[in-house]
This record gives sequence, structure tokens and C-alpha cells, in this order.
Amino acid sequence: MDKNQKYRKIVFFKSYFQNFFNQQSKKVKEKIVWTFDLIEDLQRVPEIYFKHIEDTDGLYEIRVQIGSDIFRIFCFFDKKNLVVLANGFQKKTQKTSKKEIELALKIKAAYENEKQEFNNPRRI
Repeated sequence: MDKNQKYRKIVFFKSYFQNFFNQQSKKVKEKIVWTFDLIEDLQRVPEIYFKHIEDTDGLYEIRVQIGSDIFRIFCFFDKKNLVVLANGFQKKTQKTSKKEIELALKIKAAYENEKQEFNNPRRI
């Protein structure tokens, strides 16, 4: 495979992720960008960086750790290789917050709804 070719492309949907990203320190931002590069560049991404969330319909988490600080960025696929970012948060407990998962699922539904409306505009 060509060195410059990417396996995936990461895109933002609205400002959910951007708002989270803007609040982070320079060090955290650098680690997030490094992790995104890894996800785009590797054919098989290790689970410590990118994992499907059990019992969800296509929701994944991008996992970023700096020292004892753990961050999660929810995302989902659109087609085979387009990763759409939803919300991000700092993980404070062992278990991922149900509230954050529910928000990510709402963002995913909104994305799919807007995409469907865009592809099938109503005729007047």
C-alpha cells in the first residue's frame, strides 16, 4: 500500500467534538491528534486506541490516555472508511457513562437523519 494512502478518514459532525477538543491542554490535543493519525494510518488499529462499544449499534470509542488521565471520543462509521466524530469526555470512573453513550447515539441518529434528508430532499 502507498505510504500516503489512508485506511480511514476522520471527519467532524457539527461542533460536538470541536467544543471538547478546544477545552483540552496542548499536551492532550497533541495526543488526540497522534491517536487520530494512528486510526487513519493503520489497517488494524489496536483495541487500546479504538474499540467497538458493546451492546450499541455501531458506536466506537477512540481511547486516549496521558498518564492517569483517560479521554474517550465516541465515533461511528459512515460507509467503510469514514469515521465520524461525536462527543468526547474525560473518563473519571472505570465504567463509561451511560449519559455519554446516550448522547453519542443521539448524535449518530441526528447525523444519519441529516444525511438521509440531504440525499433525499423533499419535493414541493
